[in-house]
Amino acid sequence: MNTRIEQLTAYMDRRAIDAVLITMPKHVYYLTGFASDPHERFLGLLIPRGAEPLLIVPALDLEAAQATSSVKEIHTHTDTDNPYEVLSKLMPAGVQTLGLEKDYMTVSRFEAISQAVGAAVYADIDEPLREMRVIKTPDEVMRMKHAVRIIEDVLRAGIAQVKPGVTEIELVAELEYQMKKLGASGPSFSTMVLAGEKSALPHGTPGSRAVREGELLLFDLGVYADGYASDITRTFAVGDISEEQAKIYQTVLQANLQAIEATRPGATLASLDHAAREHIANAGYGTYFMHRLGHGLGMDVHEYPSVHGHNQELLRSGMVFTIEPGIYVPGVGGVRIEDDVLVTDSGVEVLTSFPKGLTVIG
Repeated sequence: MNTRIEQLTAYMDRRAIDAVLITMPKHVYYLTGFASDPHERFLGLLIPRGAEPLLIVPALDLEAAQATSSVKEIHTHTDTDNPYEVLSKLMPAGVQTLGLEKDYMTVSRFEAISQAVGAAVYADIDEPLREMRVIKTPDEVMRMKHAVRIIEDVLRAGIAQVKPGVTEIELVAELEYQMKKLGASGPSFSTMVLAGEKSALPHGTPGSRAVREGELLLFDLGVYADGYASDITRTFAVGDISEEQAKIYQTVLQANLQAIEATRPGATLASLDHAAREHIANAGYGTYFMHRLGHGLGMDVHEYPSVHGHNQELLRSGMVFTIEPGIYVPGVGGVRIEDDVLVTDSGVEVLTSFPKGLTVIG
């Protein structure tokens, strides 16, 4: 039994959980090494307390599961089988408490599982999984660094295509082409390129807006590679920009640097948000920074923890999250500068290395 499953079974022992059923594909991958997208088909990792775990996969995924899963007992179902009948036959007798990922579980799937299992209690298993995932192993950090290297190369290729007249969506197409070309499995979220006044939209949608001289151009993009995500934002000047736009840029850059400087084991997540937000407020732009400082990063592009001003959780070595302050002034433009950071025993390692000084492109 692998270490991660052992951690989960120890939690089961403490909470008197008879069995756990993992159905989220990313958690199956995290716990077994088998990565798949089963679409609407049933995928389940069954972990009975005091017994060996087993994997239930669609029949068409059997060969891949046998090749990569650390769990060797594998059962299948075809498209004409009822997978919940398979589950019922494999479930140990007398299960009274079954652990499930309640944040992921749909009502219809829960009803089917409940009918198949008939447990008296369904316990939420998200907390121990979250606590395991929040501390990255050296292997996970290595994979994330690989995803960062790819996205930074993608960004370099993308900004080389910037010139007045090119549209946001044309740049998005180039960036996503480069992602696949450079080895990513795909974007980790919808790639964002926002020009001029649209850069003041924190979650704007790229479209036919053309890039013009004398404005800001914001890129927010990331990839999945080897099962892990990267996420970076950089903002550029297209030709000469105004004094106010330059001031906004320098204010955001300093806020980014101050939050990174405050990152160390034992600091609170809230203190990082405060470090950036205070600097932006003191510069007169407090009302224009309207989102949290950052978010956890790993197998998901947005995962635990949330880096905001009320989160008093202490930083621990191995946490990875983003630091992405921004200022968004309607009619003037917006700037966001986002880095991916790793908390280390001695402080912080910034995983992203793309230059942050104000750069003129196009």
